[in-house]
Amino acid sequence: MDVAELADGDPAEVALDNARRKALAVEVEGEGQVVLGADTLVALDGRTLPKPRDASRAREWLEALSGRNHRVVGGICVRAGELDTAVVATDVRFRALDDATIAWYLDSGEWRDRAGGYAIQGRGAALVERIEGDYLNVVGLSVAALAGLIPGLLERPR
Repeated sequence: MDVAELADGDPAEVALDNARRKALAVEVEGEGQVVLGADTLVALDGRTLPKPRDASRAREWLEALSGRNHRVVGGICVRAGELDTAVVATDVRFRALDDATIAWYLDSGEWRDRAGGYAIQGRGAALVERIEGDYLNVVGLSVAALAGLIPGLLERPR
């Protein structure tokens, strides 16, 4: 499945729209199947910092995030007959990043295919000063929000 991710517009609306389009792109065979669509965006000053296309753009994103607060917005869409959706926002503050730290992170290659050009669950954790909200949302999927959309998800099988 290849669904183009939108980046322009209100970050919460864009994340939710991307998640919805991903969930709807999956062909369902029969009843009772559950499809999950999810999208994570990094927003700074009201604009989205999508996945960087190259190291130069990743450097630009990291320099823009350096020493600043930004918001990570996750859109979730569960398709089980009906569509159920959630949006989760987590505030993240980056440490002030010097050129050596940015070069170290870029050399890791971890920035590839990552909204905002970083991955908090890897080396990108060294870039972060603090977060307020759901850590797993920053990783890419809020388990708490997902559990709220799928009753019984966390129940133990009998």
